[in-house]
Amino acid sequence: MDRPTLSERLRYAFDGWMSRGAIALIGLLGLATVALVVVVGTLAWIFHAFPGDATDGDIFDLWWGGLMRTLDPGTMGSDSGWGFRLFMLVITIGGLIIVASLIGIISGAFDDRIAQLRKGHSRVLEHDHTLILGWSNKVPAIVRELVIANASRRSAVIVVLAKRDKVAMEDELRVRCGDLGSTTVICRSGDPKVRGDLALGSPQWARSIILLASEDAPDPDADVIKTALALTTDPSVDGAGKHIVAELCDPASAVAAHLVGRDKVHWVLGPEVIGRIAVQSCRQSGMSVVWQELLDFEGDEIYFTVQPSLAGRTYFEAQLAFATCTVVGLVMGGVPVLNPPSGIVVGEDDQLIVIAPDDSEIEPGDAPSAIDQAPIVSDARQQAGPERVLVLGTNAVLPVLLGELDAYVAPGSEAVLVAPGGPPELPTLNHLSVSFVDGYPARRAVLDRLDVGGFDHIILLADPAGGDAEQVDSRTLVTLLHLRDLAERNDLQLSIVSEMLNDSNRELAEVARVDDLIVSDKLVALMLAQISENSGLDAVFRILFSAEGNEVYLRPANWYVTEGAEVDFYTVLEAARRHEETAIGYRLAGPDGRVAINPDKRDRVRFGAGDRLIVIAEE
Repeated sequence: MDRPTLSERLRYAFDGWMSRGAIALIGLLGLATVALVVVVGTLAWIFHAFPGDATDGDIFDLWWGGLMRTLDPGTMGSDSGWGFRLFMLVITIGGLIIVASLIGIISGAFDDRIAQLRKGHSRVLEHDHTLILGWSNKVPAIVRELVIANASRRSAVIVVLAKRDKVAMEDELRVRCGDLGSTTVICRSGDPKVRGDLALGSPQWARSIILLASEDAPDPDADVIKTALALTTDPSVDGAGKHIVAELCDPASAVAAHLVGRDKVHWVLGPEVIGRIAVQSCRQSGMSVVWQELLDFEGDEIYFTVQPSLAGRTYFEAQLAFATCTVVGLVMGGVPVLNPPSGIVVGEDDQLIVIAPDDSEIEPGDAPSAIDQAPIVSDARQQAGPERVLVLGTNAVLPVLLGELDAYVAPGSEAVLVAPGGPPELPTLNHLSVSFVDGYPARRAVLDRLDVGGFDHIILLADPAGGDAEQVDSRTLVTLLHLRDLAERNDLQLSIVSEMLNDSNRELAEVARVDDLIVSDKLVALMLAQISENSGLDAVFRILFSAEGNEVYLRPANWYVTEGAEVDFYTVLEAARRHEETAIGYRLAGPDGRVAINPDKRDRVRFGAGDRLIVIAEE
C-alpha cells in the first residue's frame, strides 16, 4: 500500500497552508527588504554617515545594522550622529511598512486556511484509508459497517468526499452512526468528478474507494461513471492497482460503466440486488434476514482461506473438518465455485470459501468419527405449480424483479402490477404474464378492488417519484396498514414482502406483520462495504444473486431430517449432501423467526413444523 513520504506531507501541508500568490508576495517583500538595506547602507557608506560621526566604517556592518532596524525599530534609539540617524530612519520606516505588509499577508493566509478547514477544502494527508466519494442515504450505513470491520485495527480512517457542506455531513454521521470506536471519520467538501476536488481525499493513498450515486443528482449514474473515469485515468492514483467499488442505479448504465472501469472497478447494480432479494423473499419468507446476516459485519462473514492440511481431501471432508466454520465453496484457478460436487478434491493451491465469525477463527480440526444418518429422510419435495403475484408500486427495481420472478415460477404464472399512470416498459418474459392496474396502492379503494386474498405473494415496492425517503416510506406504511386490515377483516393469510428506504422505519413497518422487510439502501450499503473490504466477494455475490447456478434457499427442514428428531449439524450436512446441496444454517419458526448462520455443528437441534434449513443449491 502506497503511503505519503515526509517530503510529500510537508509539500501538501505547506501548499494547503498558503496560496502561491501569498508565497510570491512574501518573496517580493524579502527582496524589497534586501534591496532597501543594501541601497541605503551603501549610500550611508558613500557619504561617510557612520555612527557617532566617525570618519570611516565597514559597509557590511552598515548592512547588518540596517537589517536589524527593519526587524526591530527600537534599535535606532541608541544611534548617534545625525547623518547616520537620517539613513537609519529611512531603513526603519521602510522596515515598518514591509513588516506590516508581511503580517497582513500571513494573517490573511491564516484566515483563509481556517475558512478552508471549516468548509472542508483542505487535502487529507492520511494513508491506508477507505475513501467514500459522493453522498446518499447509504453513507451512514456504510460507515457503521466499516467501523465494525475496523474494530481490530488500531487507527482506521474513513474519508467522505462529497458535494455537500462539511459540517452538515459530520453532524449527520455523528447522529446516525453513534460511537465510532477507534475509527476516525474525516469529511471533505468537493465535487468528486473534478480532479482538483478529488485530490482532497488523497485517493492515491487509499486502501479502497467507494463511489456512490448521489441522491440529488439529475443523472447519478453519469456522475459515478465520470468519477470512475477520473480515478482510473489519473496516473497518480494508478487505478489498475486500486480497489474501487461503485454503485449504479440504472441497469441501462451497466454497459457504459464496464467500458470505463473494465477490470479496475467492481460495479454493484442496486436495483438488481434488491430485485433478486425481493423475488427470493416473496417465495421464501425470511430470506431478507438471511441476506442481512451474510452481508453485515456483525456475526459471521464470508472469508477466503488456504488450508494446506486439507489438500487432497474431498469438498465434503473439508466441510466436516470445521466445527465452528462452514465451507461453502472453493476458488479453483482463481474462479470461485459455490456448492461444488461433494467428491471434488481440494487442490494445494485452492482456496476454501468459508463462513466464519472472524478470519482468526478459521482453523480445521478433527472430523466426527461417525454421522447419525437415521434421522435423514428421503426426498419429500413437491413440484410447484403456477403462482399469482401482486406488485404494488414501481421503481427501477421492477424490470429486474419481473425478470428474476420469471426465472423462478412455473409456466402459467401471473403478475398484477398496480401503479399510477401508464404501464411501464417491461422485459421479455417466458413463464409470467403481466397485467396492469392504474391506481395508487396507498388508497384503500384500489386495494379493495384487487381481491388481495387471491394472490400467493404480494410485493410492495418503494416508489421514489413521490418525494424523499421519509415520504416514500410513509406511503409504504399506509399501504401496509391497509393490507393488514384487509387480512384481519377477511381472515386472510397474506404473504407480503415490502421494500423500505430508511432503516429507522423498520420498527413501524413491523406493526403490519410483514413476512419480509427489505431495507434497500441498507442492503446495498452492506454489499458495497463488504466488497470494499474484500474484492473477491464481488464474484461470490454475483453467483449468489444470479437466477442461474447456485443460490441461497430456505427449504423445509422435514425435506432433510425427520421432524421432531434431535440432530447435530453434521447430520444436516450429510442430508444436504445427498441432495447435492451445502447447508449453511437454519431458520426456526415462531414469533422471533430466529436465524442461525454457521451454527456450531456439535450443537443439537430439534426441528419442528415450519422450521427451515438454509442451503446453497441449484434449483
